[in-house]
Amino acid sequence: MTAPLPQDAPAIRWGILGAGGIAHKFANAVTNHTASTVAAVASRTPGKAQAFADAEGVEHALESYEELVARDDIDAVYVATTHNDHHNPALLAIEAGKAVLVEKAFTQNAVQARTVIEAARANKVYVQEAMWTRWLPHIVALREAIQAGEIGDVVTVQADHGQPLAHVERMKRADLAGGALLDLGIYPISFAYDILGKPHAVTAVGQLTDGGVDGQVSMVFGYPKAQASLTTTMWARTPCRAMIAGTEGRIEIEDTFYAPSAWRLTRNDGTTREFDGRVPNGFQYEAAALARGLRSGATEAPELTLDQTLEIMHILDDVRAQIGVVYPGE
Repeated sequence: MTAPLPQDAPAIRWGILGAGGIAHKFANAVTNHTASTVAAVASRTPGKAQAFADAEGVEHALESYEELVARDDIDAVYVATTHNDHHNPALLAIEAGKAVLVEKAFTQNAVQARTVIEAARANKVYVQEAMWTRWLPHIVALREAIQAGEIGDVVTVQADHGQPLAHVERMKRADLAGGALLDLGIYPISFAYDILGKPHAVTAVGQLTDGGVDGQVSMVFGYPKAQASLTTTMWARTPCRAMIAGTEGRIEIEDTFYAPSAWRLTRNDGTTREFDGRVPNGFQYEAAALARGLRSGATEAPELTLDQTLEIMHILDDVRAQIGVVYPGE
């Protein structure tokens, strides 16, 4: 099985809420690697939406989220705001009847996630977490290899994600749900969940910044016959690799595991095979998945259901509780 080509997905019209770096990458992916278009962008920072529109060739630049979600020329909304404020824009879009792609981590906590999911189901609106890794070619091929039994029964998953981002303002601030976990740690956590499912036990240790957010975290997920060892830090650049070991072999993903990458499968008898899934950008795959789901009449993605997203948010909450990170208002 190979990942469906993004350019073959139905063409839809996107609106983007938030105009930061990740929104630029998403707009580039949609415009250059799918049949869809970005019709409008909104930012509450004066002038930022217009600058974004000028840079990305977007026709409409708005300073109101409400105005964007109310537009008739928008089919789906991409929420690219900071973690502390994913749920409110998502709820606006859901209430307006728009499909929604919510940047990871889905919300600040599981309570907010449940609110968004319940609203989506009540309004029968398509909602998807923007964990782009789930739809990338190398991950699609990896899942197929594991499901085909090429490495036997999985017993160990390892993944790390570290980037030197402690100087970035949003990463420092608890009021913006900063720290390594929601921004960086979500990748190894979601990866382990993708391979092994919901853990039976979660153990975490971490070090906090003076501002009360997590600078780095190490986690072990326990399963009846397997375990996952995961790390994240915003104080250093790590290899950002991942490995899945099974009773008959292992798969090692080159850096960076969560982005378009390549892997090598090594069997216990010494034979190997490789898969190269490196493609430009990569965000086009999650955008295309939403377009397909929306046009098919679905309300969520089978590769990452809303129940799975909620379970992952509960894991994040559990880890934060263990290391002592509390965001304002919780």
